[in-house]
Amino acid sequence: MNQKPPLPPPYGNGGGPSSSSSSSNTTIGTLSARAKQTTQSVIATLRPWRMLLDLSALALPHSYNEAMANLRHNISYFRANYALAVLGIVFLGLVYHPISMVAFIVVFIGWILFYFSRDGNDPIVVSGREVDDRIVLGVLSVVTVLALVYTDVGENVLVSLVVGLLFVGAHAAVRNTGDLFLDEESARQGGIVSAGSVNRGPGSYTPI
Repeated sequence: MNQKPPLPPPYGNGGGPSSSSSSSNTTIGTLSARAKQTTQSVIATLRPWRMLLDLSALALPHSYNEAMANLRHNISYFRANYALAVLGIVFLGLVYHPISMVAFIVVFIGWILFYFSRDGNDPIVVSGREVDDRIVLGVLSVVTVLALVYTDVGENVLVSLVVGLLFVGAHAAVRNTGDLFLDEESARQGGIVSAGSVNRGPGSYTPI
């Protein structure tokens, strides 16, 4: 009695196209979730723009130490706003270079997804192997340099970046901080208070 040959296993169980498609969908889903989380985190840290642009809060500092104190405090308080302002100035420098602007956006998204939005418990895995953060940093740096070189706008980006940083530094130095109140984490990150002083109770912060 002739027996029918066994049917081949479905692709999903044999590591075929279904498995590859599932892996790709998982990767895309992870990147989408990470991009959404990063966007929400940036939006959550934004301060009201009317506070940043309040002209009545601008005044020349009386001393170098006061200017540096304002600088640290304002950068800690408005860090997300300042970052967007610098990026906006860089984009303006690329207005007449649409291809370069697209390349810059792609590179920027790459930095966000593969470096800045990840933590120590979220490694990049390629072919079942974890990729060291130093390799990720090196690859992103090389891609960034190549994008700037081959789009021939490296000088534009550098000038725009310098202009943006000078604008941020000048504004942060002359913006009064009397109406700005930092939480404990922001104060520590900005060097406003020492890390050990937070544990001594309210009102015991030690300025640095």
